[in-house]
Amino acid sequence: MEHQNKYALVTGASSGIGWHISEVLAKRGYHIIAVSNRPDQLENLKSQLEQAYPVTVSLFQYDLAQEDAAAQVFAFCEKQQVDVEVLVNNAGMLIFGENMQVEYPQTKHILYLHMVTPVLLCRLFGEKMAKERKGFILNISSISAVMPYPGISLYGPTKAFLRFFTRAIRTELKYYGVKVTCLIPGATATALFEPYRINIPLLTTLGVFKPPFTVAQAGVKALFKGRAESIPGCLNKFIVWFFPFIPQALISLIYRKTNWVKKSAPY
Repeated sequence: MEHQNKYALVTGASSGIGWHISEVLAKRGYHIIAVSNRPDQLENLKSQLEQAYPVTVSLFQYDLAQEDAAAQVFAFCEKQQVDVEVLVNNAGMLIFGENMQVEYPQTKHILYLHMVTPVLLCRLFGEKMAKERKGFILNISSISAVMPYPGISLYGPTKAFLRFFTRAIRTELKYYGVKVTCLIPGATATALFEPYRINIPLLTTLGVFKPPFTVAQAGVKALFKGRAESIPGCLNKFIVWFFPFIPQALISLIYRKTNWVKKSAPY
């Protein structure tokens, strides 16, 4: 266990990719600081990881879509006198729907969750890492970062911001010995899609969705190898290359003809 007494902080650790990243890091000997607003799932994570690996899992329940979330997480670690060596910004939410139909609070939440909180966490923890001349930051973007499409007008562009922000701070922090990587997963079999009645098991069997553990392994491996980005899966690599070339006129035509988002707004 080469990383004994070293700590990794994972946001959105209660399920999906965040859960499995926590497991991969625990297997490497990292103690885990798991952050989420789902207390029952956090307790389950703590129980399973502490039984399986010689690590401790500290839980911090908080809504990361709140304005003061990053400061609260940082203050928790300072109070615990924990030096975070690995920061994983994974927490996210998926909203399907036209921007004008999305409730105002939801719009605010996704902006904070995907952009403001990760940036501030990178700022707070990145400063300490830079001073110590070591550390790792893994930001979870999405394949939708290359898809500024209607229906995901909040999800895709916020993930695009996170991707390019990660690329920028990677260069800034390289001089200080801090490694920064962006994980860009495609469709992954997580609870993110459950509200939309998608047949996740079938799509996983067909290879459309990737298992979250596979995605987590790829991201952590790329992080410790010092890679700029990790795009798990050949299909996803092709999508990242090809989709930006699709004409906007064709996207608009398909969107309006298929009417795949329910139109319920008064306009």
